[in-house]
Amino acid sequence: MTSGKLRALAVSGAQRAPAAPNIPTMAEAGVPGYEASGWVGILAPAGTTNAVVARLNTETVRALRTQEVNERFAGNGAESVGSTPAQFSAFIKAEIAKWIKVVKASGARID
Repeated sequence: MTSGKLRALAVSGAQRAPAAPNIPTMAEAGVPGYEASGWVGILAPAGTTNAVVARLNTETVRALRTQEVNERFAGNGAESVGSTPAQFSAFIKAEIAKWIKVVKASGARID
């Protein structure tokens, strides 16, 4: 990113990327309200007990907070979050609502 052969115009997340702090966000570059980022999460089947979900969450967050995992994520231009099951559920619902609007506005249809 520093060779000058390629010039990044913006990152698509809501905040600047830790791996490229000098590259503005889309909003900073003049496209307000734009946010698109990839994410990965762990889900359990419906009906999984709260105790099992809590344990999976505790262990997952513990792993995500280790230096090794954070270094590996950062090496790939990613960062770990490690939220609660309720926060992740709310995030997924918000993502679905956001992308439903995008798909409808685009006119895309399954044939």
